[in-house]
Amino acid sequence: MRITYLTLFPEMYENFMHTSIVGRAREKGIVAMDCVQIRDFAHDKYRHVDDTPFGGGAGMVMKCQPVLDALDSVRTPDSHVILMAAGGRKFDQQCAHEFASYEHLVILCGHYEGLDARIEKHVDECVSIGDYVLTGGELASMVISDAVVRLLDGAIRRDSADDESYENGLLEYPQYTQPADYNGDKVPDIMLSGHHENIRKWRLLQSLLKTRELRPDLFAAHELSKEEKKLLEEYDKTQE
Repeated sequence: MRITYLTLFPEMYENFMHTSIVGRAREKGIVAMDCVQIRDFAHDKYRHVDDTPFGGGAGMVMKCQPVLDALDSVRTPDSHVILMAAGGRKFDQQCAHEFASYEHLVILCGHYEGLDARIEKHVDECVSIGDYVLTGGELASMVISDAVVRLLDGAIRRDSADDESYENGLLEYPQYTQPADYNGDKVPDIMLSGHHENIRKWRLLQSLLKTRELRPDLFAAHELSKEEKKLLEEYDKTQE
């Protein structure tokens, strides 16, 4: 897979591309990443990429010409182009899986007060990582990239990815490590039992309970299996 960033600040990606899972995935050839400086496509000698908005208003707006010329320089028939935008589709794990299936993901990062609205006609979709405002799309593009790269074959162990939050519509169960007793705060006995089937059921129940409490929206959308219904019913009876 290849991920291309169209940005005014390519230096923001230097550490990201060489760190942790993303860095290892690049070293293994699982993903390639490159940055395109939008300013390189400006025609005037001062390399202006923005201008004041028609109708007035605060701030500057990125112009069509340099942005779209930069996009044209990298776009291929295999490219899927997304624009980081506050009003875009909300990014989630399902979205990450979809993006991981593309051969070439192009992420266009706006800045200043945004981009000329006509640019949206030239992208495949607009995407948002949440209901808040960032200075530019670069940080959001890294969030998306990290979530996507984790899903690529060979980036991390498959069983690790399968157990993570949101993969089965539930939040992940709690995890523990040594020591078993930390200042009187003990690991649940079942985790020390060595009984793998009981541990599996306990973890599933914890995922269900955690999701029901913290993310009722996810819980309501999750179709409970017979086993899950039974685990919850048995637990709820103990709480009566």
